[in-house]
Amino acid sequence: MYRLTEEGRNYLEKGLPERRLVEIAGKEAPVEEVREKIENFDIAVNWAKKRGWIEIKNGKIIVKSRGVVPEEKALRLLAEGKSVEEDVLRVLMKRKLVEKVKEDIVERAKKQLKGEVTSLTPELIKTGLWRDARFKRYDPEKKGKVVHPGKRHILSYFTEKIRRIFLDLGFEERKGPFVESSFWNFDALYQPQDHPARDLADTFYMSVPKRTSLPERKIVEAVKRMHEKGDSESSGWGYKWSEDFARRAVLRTHTTAVSARSLVGITPPAKVFTIDRVFRNETIDYSHLPEFTQVEGIVIDESVTFRDLLGYLKEFYQRLGFERVRFRPAYFPYTEMSVEPEVYFEEKGEWLELGGAGIFRPEVTRPLGVDVPVLAWGLGLERPIMLALGLKDLRNFYYSNDLGFLRSVEVKV
Repeated sequence: MYRLTEEGRNYLEKGLPERRLVEIAGKEAPVEEVREKIENFDIAVNWAKKRGWIEIKNGKIIVKSRGVVPEEKALRLLAEGKSVEEDVLRVLMKRKLVEKVKEDIVERAKKQLKGEVTSLTPELIKTGLWRDARFKRYDPEKKGKVVHPGKRHILSYFTEKIRRIFLDLGFEERKGPFVESSFWNFDALYQPQDHPARDLADTFYMSVPKRTSLPERKIVEAVKRMHEKGDSESSGWGYKWSEDFARRAVLRTHTTAVSARSLVGITPPAKVFTIDRVFRNETIDYSHLPEFTQVEGIVIDESVTFRDLLGYLKEFYQRLGFERVRFRPAYFPYTEMSVEPEVYFEEKGEWLELGGAGIFRPEVTRPLGVDVPVLAWGLGLERPIMLALGLKDLRNFYYSNDLGFLRSVEVKV
């Protein structure tokens, strides 16, 4: 066993000499002044220099830094009869602050018998003295200390779960910029430039940058032509399309902008998804936020039909944990046919709509170079989680920073 020498006990009480030296010197002090106030001055200077705490310049001790060293804690542990790391122990023995002594195993075991015994040690077992021990009563019903290990935020957990579902179904993940052009956010989706959704009341328009670049010319011209005149199967919107208006920078209002970008140059068959943040000019309350997360998927294949869309949606929601899924007709500006999937919440005993889906209109896909059906769907990430957890305020996810809520939320793996 190891015990403190007399010098070690002195340092335990008063502090290591290098520690006392930097405390006395403060930021800077004359060498002779410090020498008069500290014993073992040379030892203190030697160790303080080794640790990079001081330098001596022009007859003064200049303190550069001061930190905690393991030897200080080790002295306290050894005084309490506890063990320390071997490399720290070697330093203490080299400084003659600790010495190695032999102690009879029986004596060590007898010391452990004083008071209630809380642990069965090798000494008690080897000597048989455990038979004489008065063990502390073990209460299996007594609650232990509450420990809060690190865990994923509830949104991160579901984001990763949804990502795994898409990847397992053979989809490829895509990303897009938060600051988007009006072209990709609206025009490429065949939304007219005077549409109410483009109004400042719904969309965040950027001051810096105020304008963005557009894609290659042939795509811009194809989108412009579709808006103004249409094609053989569409009459278009019949207005003068503005390229300058299409350059206006916005915080993207939906991840469908990523889907539109993904269609350019893609080779069918293909399956693409994105899970990312979007922004709307909303007043913050319990059910509305100016930023939230959308989940979007598209399937590009000449052989897919509306029935395939329903199959993908049903499979997706069932893998997400909703056993009962149904569909009802809907209208969305850039899909036709369109549908709203609904899932049944057992806890509430009701059907709830969780997203929108449909087949992209040809006015969306053809100008971007795709002449086969494109299935598309999207949902907000926060709403199904909120409903599943019985929450009534979306702000719990972003703005409350309630550790009690985050620790108490349970999710099924």
